[in-house]
Amino acid sequence: MPLYQAIALAVVQGLAEFLPISSTAHLVLFPWLLGWKDPGFTFDIALHAGTLVAVLAYFWRYWIEMLKLVLGIGGNKAGTAAGSGDTAKAGAVTLLGENRKLFWYLVVATIPAAIVGWRFEHAAEEQLRSPIIIGWALIIVGLLMWAGERLGSRQRDLGQVGLADSLLVGVGQAFSVIPGVSRSGSTMTVGLFRGMTRETAARFSFLLSTPIIAGAALKKALELRHSGLPAEMRLPFLVGVLISAVVGYLVIGILIRYLERRTFTVFVVYRVVLGVIVLALGWGLRH
Repeated sequence: MPLYQAIALAVVQGLAEFLPISSTAHLVLFPWLLGWKDPGFTFDIALHAGTLVAVLAYFWRYWIEMLKLVLGIGGNKAGTAAGSGDTAKAGAVTLLGENRKLFWYLVVATIPAAIVGWRFEHAAEEQLRSPIIIGWALIIVGLLMWAGERLGSRQRDLGQVGLADSLLVGVGQAFSVIPGVSRSGSTMTVGLFRGMTRETAARFSFLLSTPIIAGAALKKALELRHSGLPAEMRLPFLVGVLISAVVGYLVIGILIRYLERRTFTVFVVYRVVLGVIVLALGWGLRH
């Protein structure tokens, strides 16, 4: 695999995994439009590992605070996060003290996607990666996101997330097995419909992504152990992990700060326009 392709695809993964625009769709469309060969199973592991590093690096304080609450160790103090200089992060960690069941809600919310991924992941990869399906998925979820923006109350924060919210967001995440839906796009959209603020929908989505990305990376790594890492893939693999991790970490912080002041409209427009282009190209190739 050429190194420049590894760099480009790692940047695409770091951007599209956390922006609500579908990383799967972009990783399918990018090589398809440029005429590149499929990067293959091995590089897919590198991209998953990189985005896992990104989300763990950004939210490690949250997980520690939630585990402390589960184990009954100490209280939840805003100062833990305030030391990082991120006041929004400090506020969110404080809210965890008001929602002592959030860890278990995240566990429950992970179940639907875990079941669907286990049963249908390979079928989805083999049968649903067509431009027509990706195009329609981009458009439909984009329109649902627009509706969530208009109809959601946008008043609830992490401290007010309940079991029903978690289950519904988890079901939304399960639909991300369809290329073009977007895991972050579907979960943030459900969060908006459940009355979460934009940044809360994003934070909950990113927290929920951690076990799913970790599970996917572990599953693929276990499958790789039988064949090992080919010598020619070692440098692209390392580059893929590092770049997708750095880009993903930056994107998480930028997106949360962006949503504190602005709407999802730019992502709605992007999804719909890209979906129309993909449908046009797909139908053009079929005729």
